[in-house]
Amino acid sequence: MVRWATLIDIGANLTSKTFQRDLPAVIDRAAAAGVHTLVVTGTSLAGSHAAAALTERPARAALYATAGVHPHHALEATAAGDWLAQLRGLAERTRVVAVGECGLDFNRNYSPQADQLRCFRAQLELAAELRLPVFLHERDAHDTFIGILREHRASLPGAVVHCFTGARAQLDAYLALDLHIGITGWICDERRGRDLVGLVPAIPDGRLMIETDAPYLLPRNMPSPPRDRRNEPAFLPHVLNAVAAARGETPAATAAATTAAARAFFGLPERDL
Repeated sequence: MVRWATLIDIGANLTSKTFQRDLPAVIDRAAAAGVHTLVVTGTSLAGSHAAAALTERPARAALYATAGVHPHHALEATAAGDWLAQLRGLAERTRVVAVGECGLDFNRNYSPQADQLRCFRAQLELAAELRLPVFLHERDAHDTFIGILREHRASLPGAVVHCFTGARAQLDAYLALDLHIGITGWICDERRGRDLVGLVPAIPDGRLMIETDAPYLLPRNMPSPPRDRRNEPAFLPHVLNAVAAARGETPAATAAATTAAARAFFGLPERDL
């Protein structure tokens, strides 16, 4: 597998328990694979605190973080009276570069929909106040989700729909709002990702970014997948190769375009190491 000069993984859940035993080695492997910048996803109050703390540790890759409450955690967050103040404090840190992961998930409804809606709107308002982009999650809630985004889009500096796996009509709606699109290893799955392969060419340069969503969504195009099936940022080149093939581009061209898009979106420096 070719190692690239620089790639940016815009969504890695490095605070997951699955990385506790060997996180420094995981980051080293990412850097060795050319993934020199990682955005660590915050999905709860505790997880966002942990993600922000990771960015302060020395590592071979540049670490940034998001701070947010995933819809699964909306009930527990809103039960804490100071949850939004905590997020604001985290989001004001230099290496926290987006609000989220936030959004709606009506598939499992781990939190009641009313709490999800309240939490989502509050985080969009916080992002607008702090002039930060948002890192978005949506599952089985598109119509409500896009309606809320239409209400807030003008006040947001940017928004990325993380781990997009939807249909053409959904993609068109997101692009009409000038949203960015994050593509994961889902595109590497010859079963579930078939439709996504056909949609990726419709995403304009400058609005396409790539991510692993590690430890989830291990790319199925890996010739020798790990026995434990854990995904990690070092495997981002497999996502890159699948995206490039779908777009009819060289991997080098896709790498340059997605890296430039991520740097612009999150306001990252050209050189950080």
